Amino acid sequence: MATKIPPHVLSKSTFMKGNQCHKALYLNKYHRELQDEISDQQQAIFSSGTNIGELAQELFPGGVDATPESYYNFQASVKDTAEYIANGEKVIYEAAFQYQGVLCALDILVKKRGKWYAYEVKSSTSVKGPYILDTALQYYVITNSGIELADMSVVHINNKYKRKGPVDVHQLFTIESVLDQILPRQANIPKKIRELKRVLKGKDVPVMDIGEHCHIPYPCNFLGHCWKHIPEERSVFKLGNSRGKEWDLYKKGIYAMEDIPDDYPLNKNQRLQVNGWKHGKTHIDKQGIKEFLKTVRYPMYFFDFETIRPIVPMWNNSVPFQQVPFQYSLHYQGRKNSKLQHFEFLAEHEGAKDPRIALLEQLIEETKKPGDIWVYNIGFERARMNEFAKYFPKYKKEALAIADRLRDLIIPFQQKLYYTPEMDGHHGLKYVLPALVPDLSYNDLEIQEGGTASVTFDAMISGTFDGDVEKTRTELLEYCKLDTYAMVRIMEKLRKL
Repeated sequence: MATKIPPHVLSKSTFMKGNQCHKALYLNKYHRELQDEISDQQQAIFSSGTNIGELAQELFPGGVDATPESYYNFQASVKDTAEYIANGEKVIYEAAFQYQGVLCALDILVKKRGKWYAYEVKSSTSVKGPYILDTALQYYVITNSGIELADMSVVHINNKYKRKGPVDVHQLFTIESVLDQILPRQANIPKKIRELKRVLKGKDVPVMDIGEHCHIPYPCNFLGHCWKHIPEERSVFKLGNSRGKEWDLYKKGIYAMEDIPDDYPLNKNQRLQVNGWKHGKTHIDKQGIKEFLKTVRYPMYFFDFETIRPIVPMWNNSVPFQQVPFQYSLHYQGRKNSKLQHFEFLAEHEGAKDPRIALLEQLIEETKKPGDIWVYNIGFERARMNEFAKYFPKYKKEALAIADRLRDLIIPFQQKLYYTPEMDGHHGLKYVLPALVPDLSYNDLEIQEGGTASVTFDAMISGTFDGDVEKTRTELLEYCKLDTYAMVRIMEKLRKL
């Protein structure tokens, strides 16, 4: 009769969580109801990581999959992995090992020339610090389970890869050995395991105050619970360009901006932000705004892109993590009192066609009249136009010409020429609009920010979207249109000053 494998006490993910925070480890075990709700954007990140892991399996084809049928039955996966090894399998995906109550699932285990090699897949473009601890634990569990590893590597994305034809996984991925970095950590792993097991045996939630560990190396999923004593608005953690001042204030027992003493050392912009909340002061530098408005002339356009950012390039002439525009909104006004015109583009979602050429050609046509093109935060749109010029030489002249015409509406708010308490130290469009034009709001829209727009269209183009497609396309257009109309109204407000 086969020996039954007992349930694990720690997994790789809980080991990493406990290494970051004992309290988070305990809450994750006994009080999961307190964790934050996973956003659509976070879920999209998790899903993309799974997809990358499956794609990396093509580096070592023909393997067997030890993934358990149920997420809660990894012991079956441990048993299957042992059987695959005993049966002489050379490539095992999601190979699972358990040693002294610690479970690890490895993305790919390969036997070459009689030796075993371990590969952990990450959807980043380099080997990051946390990956070393992650793989060090895996190495410890695997080798103590009786498998001698000749090497252990992290498989990550090669950001220099440019797609030409079908995806070439050998060009897309970089395999980087981390053995030399994880061997020195082996002596400390068992000590850390014993420490975390003691935490889980405790009767009470560990007492731990909030700190930088709440976000480093990963944002914790219990922030809402642990940070509930911090005010949602006016928090010292919203102090602009704080450079550690927020933690200094917190340690002094100061949580809200209005409680910051007048003699506390702040720079000019921080003092402006604090006084805004303390005294309800709106700051308007009329002379500065007047100088800015001297750069404004008719005719003018107001323009905004929406993009997706695929980890794996979806089309030729694109690279990993490239921002690919799929939509834009464009408002045009020929003279001060002339009728506002609106143009828009939203790529077809069926057939997974590259949206860039059709978008660029329409944009060139719709901006052929003279006039500055106003955007909000010029770096983003300028970078996209430069990428058009780089990857599509046929349109280089036109793309660079559009890039040269871009003007930035963020400047008066970035420079604090106009500041209200409602902006809360920010100068982003989502903060400036309600402060200056309260009758115009994103709250009435189904899609209210760019991240949701990106995730939504990405799901549509990849075939995983299960909502009302035509309704959602309309919602995407409405959201992007408001971005540029918001700029129109903000410009009007500045002129009225």
